[in-house]
Amino acid sequence: MKKNILFFTLVFFIVQLHAQTELNIMTFNIRYNNPGDSLDAWPHRKDKVASQVLFHHAHLIGIQEALHDQVQDLQARLPRYKFTGVGRADGKEKGEYAAIFYDTARLQLLQSATFWLAEKTDVPGLKGWDAAIERVVTWAKFRDRSTKKIFYHFNTHFDHIGRIARRESGSLLLQKVQSIAAGAPAIITGDFNAHPDDEPIRVIVDKSNPLHLTDSKEIAATPHYGPTGTFNAFRSREINDQPIDYIFIKNAVEVLQHATLSQSWQGRFSSDHFPVFAAIRIK
Repeated sequence: MKKNILFFTLVFFIVQLHAQTELNIMTFNIRYNNPGDSLDAWPHRKDKVASQVLFHHAHLIGIQEALHDQVQDLQARLPRYKFTGVGRADGKEKGEYAAIFYDTARLQLLQSATFWLAEKTDVPGLKGWDAAIERVVTWAKFRDRSTKKIFYHFNTHFDHIGRIARRESGSLLLQKVQSIAAGAPAIITGDFNAHPDDEPIRVIVDKSNPLHLTDSKEIAATPHYGPTGTFNAFRSREINDQPIDYIFIKNAVEVLQHATLSQSWQGRFSSDHFPVFAAIRIK
């Protein structure tokens, strides 16, 4: 009897230890606040978005397409979280954010900034190369309160039209991750507006480039869960089987699980993109 008690006590502590070292990551294009979306407009979805973050115990969420009022709405619904990021149009509150929300009970923000995907990365509102819209990357340096380990999170939204901009954004992202994280563990989330065979993703994961990133789905310890496509356009299901939203990793990051979250509420989704989720551990 005593042996059984000791065994189950040991198992309990092992499970608790693993829970304390895992980090739950989410990338989530929440769709900008467009009244023309009718019953799929933001006022009908904001509670659903927040509920997915809370239910899946996400510690870090990289969001895309968020306007200032949407960031404020999420902050009100996620009181344990804070965010870092700026509007891409002016570097303040104008235009869409690629913000990072983080669980303050688990993570301590040490440093953060935003740069533009353009020839001059520090000029707010600058459109890079042939991009249709200004695009940004927000990054943050964190300390994990549980493990004391330090790591970086980069979050972005690539252009959907400019061929040169899409390619150059991939190259610039690799350079910035290398120069900012400087060999530390890094998580990179975003809506890349590209399928795995498209040029931006091929640039990012090209193993012949020492700066390349790794798609977390490809190295997860358990098989991917959920749809492989991540864009649904508010229709009854995903548009195709190809993702455009990704969680990449670099430098001593172990991926435990990977999923596309396709919950619906009476046939309606929380966004026109499914959030992508990964449980990771900093080695």
